[in-house]
Amino acid sequence: MKTKGIIFDLDGVIVSTDEYHYQAWKKLADKEGIYFDRIINNRLRGVSRMESLNIILERATKSYSDEQKLLMATEKNENYRNSLYELTPDSVDPQTLVALKEIKKLGLKIAIASSSKNTKLILERIGLIDFFDAIADGNDIKHSKPHPEVFLTAAERLSLKPEECIIVEDAFAGIDAGIAGNFRNCGIGDAYKYDKTMYPIKSLKDILKYID
Repeated sequence: MKTKGIIFDLDGVIVSTDEYHYQAWKKLADKEGIYFDRIINNRLRGVSRMESLNIILERATKSYSDEQKLLMATEKNENYRNSLYELTPDSVDPQTLVALKEIKKLGLKIAIASSSKNTKLILERIGLIDFFDAIADGNDIKHSKPHPEVFLTAAERLSLKPEECIIVEDAFAGIDAGIAGNFRNCGIGDAYKYDKTMYPIKSLKDILKYID
């Protein structure tokens, strides 16, 4: 079926805030005396805040109530959100902007589908809040990736069927979510070498060769 839309994950695809996430989780883990490193951090990519916290707490030496977990997740998010104000339009790779504009010139609809509840703040900071035809984020869904809900929501807001869209992801969980929703997928970054990636790309401009 002819491609009519491209749905992008945000973090690690359009702009990278991975380091901000890592530092915010690291600060929380250190405060609680829980071992946390970048390998563990990779397991958090594409999953919800509470699920991420539960992964970190696997190494905790004590139990936490649901109320304590909520407070910890809120503290992490506040630290992370504060760091997002460091973002500017210059935080986006110029080649990423060129690729996005080329895709739009082809008449394709484009959307953002991110599990983050901070998606709109990030897009505002990098000057792209009005660039996309639709946005679906963590505020709109009950299930985070690898559940396909966020991609399905984005496609619906574009008035397109999943098979009319290609999703672009850098996380394994995102690729899995796309497959579960019957989307074709492009894998960039870590997902470039994922065995479930349909179209491995090294930069966003490489998407153009997969658009039928």
